[in-house]
Amino acid sequence: MVKDNLPLFIWAVILMTAFNFFSHGTQDIYPTFLQTQRAYSTHTVGAIAIVYNIGAIIGGLFFGSLSQRIGRRRAIVIASLIAIPIAPLWAYGSGPVMLAIGAFLMQFFVQGAWGVVPAHLNELSPDEVRGTFPGVAYQLGNLLASGNATMQAGLAAHWNGDYAFALVLVAVIVAAAVALLAGFGYERKDVSFELPIDRDAVRSS
Repeated sequence: MVKDNLPLFIWAVILMTAFNFFSHGTQDIYPTFLQTQRAYSTHTVGAIAIVYNIGAIIGGLFFGSLSQRIGRRRAIVIASLIAIPIAPLWAYGSGPVMLAIGAFLMQFFVQGAWGVVPAHLNELSPDEVRGTFPGVAYQLGNLLASGNATMQAGLAAHWNGDYAFALVLVAVIVAAAVALLAGFGYERKDVSFELPIDRDAVRSS
C-alpha cells in the first residue's frame, strides 16, 4: 500500500504532523502559561479550560459540517488561517476574561480544522486499507510532533519564561503550515467507499 501510494502517504503523515503541532501547540502548555506567567489560580485556569474546550467542540462540529458544503481543503485552510490573527488575543489578552475569549476562539478554529480530518483522511485512504491508513498516518504524525511541549517549554525558558511568545510563535507557524499543506494537497470529497465490482467474477459465479 505504501509503495503504491507513497506521495499520498508521505503527505498525509506530514499533514498530521503539522496538525498535531497545531493542536498540542495551542493546548499542552497553555495552562502552565496561565499559572506561571499570569499567576492565575487553579480555579481560574480550570474555568478558562472549560471555556476553550467548549469552543473546541463547537468549532469541530461547525467546520466539519461546513466542509461538506465548501470542501475539505477549503474548510481547513479557512479555519487555520483565521487562527493566526487570534493568537495575540489568546496569549496577550489583558485579563482572564479576554484570555478566555481568545482561548475560546483559538480552539474554535484549531479544532474546527481538526473537525474536517476524520472524513478527509478516510476519503483519501486507499479502499483496501481504509481502516488502517488514517490511524497509521495520524499516529506517525503524532509521534513526530510528540516533542512539542518540551520544545515550547525550552523556547519559553530561552526567552526568560515568556510562555506567551513561545505559544504564539508555534501557533502561527504551524497554522500557516496546515493551511499550505491542506490547500495544496489532496482531496477526494464524497468519494464512494464501495470497492468496484468485478463483473467478470460475478458472471462466472
